[in-house]
Amino acid sequence: MFYNVWDTVQKSYISQSNYVENKKSNSVFFRVFSIFQLRAEEEIVENEKSYRPGKILVSGGTGFVGQEVSRLLRKSGYEVIIISRSSGQYRMTWDNLSSAGLPEGTKAVVNLAGQNVLDPLRRWSPEFKELCRTSRIQSTKTLATAIREAPAQSKPSVFVSVSGVGYYAPHPTLEYDEGGAKGVDWLADMAGEWEQAAQDCGQDVRSVILRPGVVLGRNGGMIQQIFAPFFFGVGGRMGDGGQPIPWIHVKDLSGLIKHAVENEKMEGVYNAVAPQLITNQQFVNAFAGALGRPAFFPLPEFVWNLVFGEERAAMITKGQWVVPKRTLDSGFKFRFPTIEEAAQEFSPFPYVDTDIQ
Repeated sequence: MFYNVWDTVQKSYISQSNYVENKKSNSVFFRVFSIFQLRAEEEIVENEKSYRPGKILVSGGTGFVGQEVSRLLRKSGYEVIIISRSSGQYRMTWDNLSSAGLPEGTKAVVNLAGQNVLDPLRRWSPEFKELCRTSRIQSTKTLATAIREAPAQSKPSVFVSVSGVGYYAPHPTLEYDEGGAKGVDWLADMAGEWEQAAQDCGQDVRSVILRPGVVLGRNGGMIQQIFAPFFFGVGGRMGDGGQPIPWIHVKDLSGLIKHAVENEKMEGVYNAVAPQLITNQQFVNAFAGALGRPAFFPLPEFVWNLVFGEERAAMITKGQWVVPKRTLDSGFKFRFPTIEEAAQEFSPFPYVDTDIQ
């Protein structure tokens, strides 16, 4: 119900405005607009810069995180080539990658590909679990093979691959830095296999593995899904609210990926989470506070279990305390180190992304 009301409000506003960023990211219009926007950004950079620091291939470049990463890299002067199922300007297909290899002048490869595990429209079945696993493992293996077999003029200096904090076991008190032990559940096993595939890219290429927490940003992910109920004052805690929620703003994740590409000393695993440790209730308080709305309507754990299945719902109702020790040691500076600062950025309605003004 709230979704339908929210979509009507958005359409009404957008019909009177030139700004379209707060359209649903899975709508046909948003996708078409994003393609033209990315092409326009590439052409602007191409006109303004006589020197290019190199090509960067991005798999999953049309998704929520991928669009932010591609935009930042293009603004920094890189030629971004998106690997996808369809061909086009500044794109290459997976088949073309397998047959022709990496293009000459490739500086880095960034791997963001993978089926959304928390897709509410997909039943948590053995078939869907396998799709989630293979969409990550096979794409990573394909990229690692292309890097390993690339000739000198096409070989990148770094392979940046995104995994997740699901590598660690949920725990109410333990804190995990990058040396923390792997969990024993399905999600941890998938993350471990995923990371192992990313490391098989050759000894002369840096392998950087990022383990992000919940990625927060207005144009996708969790915030896009829960914005409507919170905006209308009917949001609330998820589960009992006391569970930890490791998180990162999408702009910080994008910045960390760029940092990993450019910092030649970075190699190995880095936790891509904000330095502030918070509970789910603290997140709810910050988000609702930034919106100026109450948040007294919790969704208890059994509802999440019913919608997602208990194993998958644990990603929301359980959590890990994760600290970005190696990330901070690398010299990376967070733009949004606290949830209050992050919420202030992604809460305004209408939303205007000042980074693309």
